[in-house]
Amino acid sequence: MSTSFSVSLTNIINELSLNITFMPEDPDKILISSKNVNRLGLELTGFFDFFNNKRLVIMGRTENSYLSGLSCDERYKIMNGIFSYKPPAVIITRNLEPYPELIKAAKKNLIPVLRTTENTSNFISNIVEFLDVKLAPRITRHGVLVEVYGQGVYIIGDSGVGKSETAIELIQRGHRLVADDSVQIRKINDKKLMGSAPKNLRHFIELRGVGIINARRLFGMGAIKVTQEIDLIVNLELWDSSKIYDRMGMENEYAKILDVNIPIVTIPVTPGRNLAIIIEVAAMNNRQKKMGYNAAKELLDGLGMDYSGSDEVSGNQITLNI
Repeated sequence: MSTSFSVSLTNIINELSLNITFMPEDPDKILISSKNVNRLGLELTGFFDFFNNKRLVIMGRTENSYLSGLSCDERYKIMNGIFSYKPPAVIITRNLEPYPELIKAAKKNLIPVLRTTENTSNFISNIVEFLDVKLAPRITRHGVLVEVYGQGVYIIGDSGVGKSETAIELIQRGHRLVADDSVQIRKINDKKLMGSAPKNLRHFIELRGVGIINARRLFGMGAIKVTQEIDLIVNLELWDSSKIYDRMGMENEYAKILDVNIPIVTIPVTPGRNLAIIIEVAAMNNRQKKMGYNAAKELLDGLGMDYSGSDEVSGNQITLNI
């Protein structure tokens, strides 16, 4: 698994509708690898001890007002000092007109100058959110990802166990397909994973005996979704009579993917079991558990029986090899 990713400046310009004021080279060749941005502060006074030149530089009304109180030579000296560290680009918010000294320093150091009409706070929020997704650590693993009642359900299991067939039935029941066979999983933060399909496989499903189908064309736009947070993992496995399966649901089990714990349930597969309905119930039950409700605990309380465990979300962590 690679741990370093980048996004081109072209992608950022197109996604955030930025206007180009100065571009020294092909923006496709300018790559950004840091999720964070530099909002200029002490750098305007010449303090660069903690300046990270991998980050985009954001300038807003505050920085513009500070520069307005300086002479032309001072403005050029400050901006030339900042740009000499070779940040990937500078973005000016509120569509403010850049000072001639800033453009002069940018041209000398070959630093792209971009502008946006958004205010600084909103723009920083939007670009950090965009970079969080584009630069997130990621892996691609086998399985099926569907949205069921708003819950992202990642279905795994051995080849031929019925993952794709179950996904088709879930689509027919009004749920949405995100990815079949190959799921790209991104770590957005310490508690959140997002799943999607590789572009060349998006919307396609392989059904043994039928072949490849396009879910979007066959079932319509309402049957597919591009990305979805992963809330639950469902492990389908052939029934093993020697194995004891959980029949109460008192404790949660978690699988760790990219160092994020995701609840996991194992569903044994036998002839006659309607896996789609079971997964629907599992998704709704998982949502209830997130809200602090556990049906098994309520039942035991009603019967006056003691149980071990806690009302807090806890459980056993298992190692998932996917």
